Amino acid sequence: MRIGFEAKRVFHNNTGLGNYGRDVIRILKDYTSIETFLLYNTKPSTIKRIDTSGRIKVKYPESTLWKKLSAIWRLGPVINQIKKDNINLYHGLSGELPAGLKKNHIPTVVTIHDLIFLSHPQYYSFFDKIIHKKKFSHAAKNATKVIAISEQTKRDIVKYLKIDERKIEVVYQGCNDAFKQTYTNIEKEEVKKKYQLPQEYILNVGTIEERKNALTIVKAIKDTPYHLILIGGEKEYAKKIHAYIETNNLKTQVRFLKNISTKELAIIYQLATVFCYPSLCEGFGIPIIEALFSKTPVITSRGNCFPEAAGPNSIFIESKDNKALKIELEKLFSDAELRNNISEEGYKYAHRFSDENVAKNLFNVYKSIVK
Repeated sequence: MRIGFEAKRVFHNNTGLGNYGRDVIRILKDYTSIETFLLYNTKPSTIKRIDTSGRIKVKYPESTLWKKLSAIWRLGPVINQIKKDNINLYHGLSGELPAGLKKNHIPTVVTIHDLIFLSHPQYYSFFDKIIHKKKFSHAAKNATKVIAISEQTKRDIVKYLKIDERKIEVVYQGCNDAFKQTYTNIEKEEVKKKYQLPQEYILNVGTIEERKNALTIVKAIKDTPYHLILIGGEKEYAKKIHAYIETNNLKTQVRFLKNISTKELAIIYQLATVFCYPSLCEGFGIPIIEALFSKTPVITSRGNCFPEAAGPNSIFIESKDNKALKIELEKLFSDAELRNNISEEGYKYAHRFSDENVAKNLFNVYKSIVK
């Protein structure tokens, strides 16, 4: 089987969608019999983010014109190369498909991660909403199969894009293998010293923006001895958090970190006392999976996709209820046995997101549409 992939973000995006694409290719290579992976990329990357040896072939625009206009090439003209490459199936990894695949009878799969721009439009600009809806609607309507990364996303695809649910398959994501490794005490001490981590702390990972709702955690630790580590790029919303910290004298309790290596991030997860993720909406919530594999107890939001990611033994609160969050934090910090029980059950639950399971489920979707 020869599979083509829309791979711009695989090579040029270091976070969410890029991580998803790289993980999909890695686990399918490791756990399936796919003969050739053809990765359609707009231009060479300056950073090596994926192993491109062996069965993986990278395809760039062939003509001088499309090398200069690669952003347009990937939207449609790439079809000429796809036809010549004689692929069995094309997978759009980030909610989009080039024009012409259906007309040329090429089987297609598209992964849709979320429709937050429709379910929570207040977080997006007017033009972003128009562009996203056009792109996602085209992909969902023209794809042979749509992959949703959660049952919540599947419900949203049916509701907002009017796609028949029989066309949609839910295939959960996994996470980077680094979060499943065991690290030595020496490695942990090095990271702890490098980032001056406290003995016990709450961890939150993700872009510091309004819908991630990290301010609720900061409010919850007011008048407590707890420390909070926030890891992620800062958007405009972060100014509210800095202002609250300043007003309430929390500077010694809240630390902001960014540009952490994957291995160091995995160790920081494992050293954390609690992982707290009171997000208002997500497509799935990969940081939750990273915490479960790290054997760190999780507190997250009630409803939306969060029970799917966190499992039945994590702790759930209303997203903006900082008083309820404070109570749950006090329980966990004061009870090591409770933390351990939640961690162990969460770790067992996380194995449904193992590389083997994700690869099997993806490959089954492929086989269902390749003649």
